[in-house]
Amino acid sequence: MPPLEIDEALIRRLASLLEETGLGEIEYADGDRRIRVTGRAAAAPAAAAAPSPAAAPQKEAPPVAAEIPEVATEDAVVAPMVGTVYVSPEPGALPFVQPGDTVAAGDTLLLIEAMKTFNPIRAPRAGRVARILVSDAAPVEFGEALIVLE
Repeated sequence: MPPLEIDEALIRRLASLLEETGLGEIEYADGDRRIRVTGRAAAAPAAAAAPSPAAAPQKEAPPVAAEIPEVATEDAVVAPMVGTVYVSPEPGALPFVQPGDTVAAGDTLLLIEAMKTFNPIRAPRAGRVARILVSDAAPVEFGEALIVLE
């Protein structure tokens, strides 16, 4: 069996892409060769994902601030990436958390699906879930408030 050759440049490019996009993991396959790079569990993305190319002009949506009450930044758990949020581990299952639940630092609060990868959103600190600001299967933007912890 020939020795395994490691393409360090490819791994570094994948790790850089992982960091730029805020994904939890990325996998690359070329024939029989597969490389999967996984980010640190508690790491926050270094930068927001690059904006997508401009689409056809759309009518301006009403401001979201009218729908969601002001949230103190230090109390909110925000989306570290763009994607679709899920409040339970699978359809029909109980949600990870509900208002009033007490959570410990590192507990899974939600999942965000980005590029067919489910990324757990974990509690940054212990606290009580005061409000859940998103609904199941809703699209979320980078930096959007998801849950308020007290």
